[in-house]
Amino acid sequence: METVQIKRTLDGLSEKIFLDRYALKNADTSQAKVGDTVLVLTKDDPKFPAKEVGEIITRTGNKVTVKTRSGEVVESSVEKLTLNIEKTPEQLWNRLAKAMASVEASPEKQKEWTDKFKYILEDWKLVPGGRIAAGADASDELTLFNCYVIPSPHDSRGGIMATLSEMTEIMSRGGGVGINLSSLRPRRSVVKGVNGSSSGAVSWGGLFSYTTGLIEQGGSRRGALMLMINDWHPDLVDFITVKSTMGQITNANLSVCVSNGFMKAVKEDLEWELVFPDTTDPEYNEKWDGNLDSWKQMGKAVKPYKTVKAREVWHMIIESAWKSAEPGVVFMEYYNQMSNSWYFNPIICTNPCGEQGLPAWGVCNLSAVNLSKFYDVDKHDVDWDDLGKVVRYSTRFLDNVIDKTPYHFEENRINQQGERRVGLGTMGLAELMIKLKIRYGSPESLVFLDKIYGFMAKEAYLASADIAEEKGSFTHFIEDKFLQSGFMKKMTMVFPEVGAAIKKKGMRNVTVITQAPTGSTGTMVGTSTGIEPYFAFEYFRQSRLGFDKQYVPIAQEYKDQHPDEELPDYFVTSMSLSAEDHIRAQAAIQTWVDSSISKTANCPADFTVEETKRLYELAFDLGCKGVTIYRDGSRDVQVLSTEKKEDKKAEAPAAVAAPEVEFKADVQDEAHTFASLSNHLSVNVDAKTEQGFDKQYKRRPQILRGATYKVNTPFGMAYITINDMNGSPSEIFLNVGKAGSDVFAMSEALGRVCSLFLRYGDHGDKVRLLVKHLKGIGGSGAIGFGNNRVESIADAVAKALEQHDEVMNDRDDVEDFITATSEILETPAGAVTSSGYGGHGQFKPVGLNSKDLCPSCGSASLVNSEGCKTCANCGFSKCS
Repeated sequence: METVQIKRTLDGLSEKIFLDRYALKNADTSQAKVGDTVLVLTKDDPKFPAKEVGEIITRTGNKVTVKTRSGEVVESSVEKLTLNIEKTPEQLWNRLAKAMASVEASPEKQKEWTDKFKYILEDWKLVPGGRIAAGADASDELTLFNCYVIPSPHDSRGGIMATLSEMTEIMSRGGGVGINLSSLRPRRSVVKGVNGSSSGAVSWGGLFSYTTGLIEQGGSRRGALMLMINDWHPDLVDFITVKSTMGQITNANLSVCVSNGFMKAVKEDLEWELVFPDTTDPEYNEKWDGNLDSWKQMGKAVKPYKTVKAREVWHMIIESAWKSAEPGVVFMEYYNQMSNSWYFNPIICTNPCGEQGLPAWGVCNLSAVNLSKFYDVDKHDVDWDDLGKVVRYSTRFLDNVIDKTPYHFEENRINQQGERRVGLGTMGLAELMIKLKIRYGSPESLVFLDKIYGFMAKEAYLASADIAEEKGSFTHFIEDKFLQSGFMKKMTMVFPEVGAAIKKKGMRNVTVITQAPTGSTGTMVGTSTGIEPYFAFEYFRQSRLGFDKQYVPIAQEYKDQHPDEELPDYFVTSMSLSAEDHIRAQAAIQTWVDSSISKTANCPADFTVEETKRLYELAFDLGCKGVTIYRDGSRDVQVLSTEKKEDKKAEAPAAVAAPEVEFKADVQDEAHTFASLSNHLSVNVDAKTEQGFDKQYKRRPQILRGATYKVNTPFGMAYITINDMNGSPSEIFLNVGKAGSDVFAMSEALGRVCSLFLRYGDHGDKVRLLVKHLKGIGGSGAIGFGNNRVESIADAVAKALEQHDEVMNDRDDVEDFITATSEILETPAGAVTSSGYGGHGQFKPVGLNSKDLCPSCGSASLVNSEGCKTCANCGFSKCS
């Protein structure tokens, strides 16, 4: 293996993430002095604060002057600084190595493992999970676990409130939460105690979602919630379709727990019965916990509620995932068949990003091996010896986390110390494969993935057996039952030495492998995240001299060595792969993962419902434990038609699918029109409401004519519909971003206000006045050059209004609804900008079309990757 100079400093975005998220802080900022490296608050916005790395150059009293890395001089105060104790990665490595070794039994052991842990941490060979990096020996109050699954709520008002309290407490400490709602009785079922009926499991899920939103607004770390329901629950259809009604559940990921029986019914076109326990059973309140199999085994009655066609329900799941990437699917019965804890602790739910299936009170205990560090340049191969050593040491590192972390719930302590679940994952896979010239998703890559992940699983299991010999097996270890799990049968068949070691030494950890998202940490160390391909290799950077094309480091290295050449075909991105390639790669890795995987199968915008169905069924057939797709542009208001979807109420206005500008006559009734646009600006008000309106407000007639303009904006493609009344614009619809996103909400608000302004009174040339006040409004990025430059969504509306008068006057025949084909306001996608990528300029990865506002930095750089939302600008991740 080549000799690598360990990089002991960071720069650009990497340094910013390190100092902001993981380096040890000094809470007493009054001690800040000239020469200190600090994070200074450059934008004191309650929703989108911005910080930059800099050095204090003057201090007078509490006032300081900070020179940022980009050369900007910022006036601030000590109260607005983040003062770091740790300023370099080496200081972090030393703290973590010492912290995790401190639980060893003797001073000699502590010294031995401090050195070994430092070896794997140096140069980011092992990158600890975010909670470990930030919390170890930093405070007795900080948990080192990322995510939790709490028990399904007890089916009572008190039980639901207890679950709500547990969820809130965990989220307030930085943890994500998974909850299976299947224990709650279905909608309209009788509640004798209050002589009424239940609002249903989905309704209570809305309460958990709403509370998560409050924590998002108030906490430094955003709340993350996963809600699941089992395929037998009577509220299953309501759960699948809940996000089609805006506002019910907006702050949670959703997944359906699918059984083998349900999949058999789908394939054989059988009926499927939706059932629930008999709530009149005298032991219902005491015995029912959401586990239907356990309830049946006790001889308890189950009440049928409804019989449905399995294929119809499956199609609902598929169509909803196609539209909006939700719900995901977890093959829960198969998951438990494969689970090493099948005999004592069933998996009931996953964490919010889906990579860790957990029992009640289970936790995520995560770190990632950085595979990009194990390329042997001399042999053009993986450095297998060093990789094996790092995997073995890393297994002990994570096992020690279990004894090092504080426990805020006694139930968590009992569960985790009883099963000692750890999750060693990877990052840098895509970078390693590029170095090896293996194309991600190719048949060759599947062979390679099987080899490397099988090797890592073997080494981790052998290490866990060695630790068990020294320290003892996990409390619930029963040798023959443990070895009967689906995963262990596969493991011991391929690697008999693992079975022999477990029989001789025992097993320290019930699971050892988890492939989690690594958005923030992967960006910090400068490699590909998780097991995903790179999202993009090119980006545009804005400086004082304008835009210039940049490349991620491994692509830049190739360009430097091969000027004027295109990147080879083994440089693949998420969107350049077929969805099937994504699933086959996931399945190859899943073979050697005893927990699960956080991965997104990215699909093009024209991916059909039928293709989505085949993809989900392929995932099941190949042995994936779950599947999530993200179709580019999904969750937008426009809903593309499919062969089976004929409900016109779900369609966007006809103009949305047009090339650049389409003339149309709106012949839909008002309720239909505004329902299609998420109740954009309902003016079909009832009499009581109308009395409150100023009489100068012009009501919308039944039919309006107008045009829709397709405009590329810094937030993605916008469809701006301008409708006329009496020959003048009177109504603006804005279709930008994904339903439920911040971009969508702000765009809808802008359209409503503009429409209200245009239809209120008769006070001169209001269109011209509106253009005057909207034109040139700028944000964090822009797109295009010269006259075609679009600064913001507001600027796009102004330009569309300017163009509208010319277009409407020039057309030959309004009644023919001619489609104009001129390139109106279109600019190259590559010119979109948003700030950052390891530097101080502006950037936009090529092909990054589906974005939302980052809740951390406010830029339109939030993308779907690894089953998670990650900001390409500041490194924010919903999952780390």
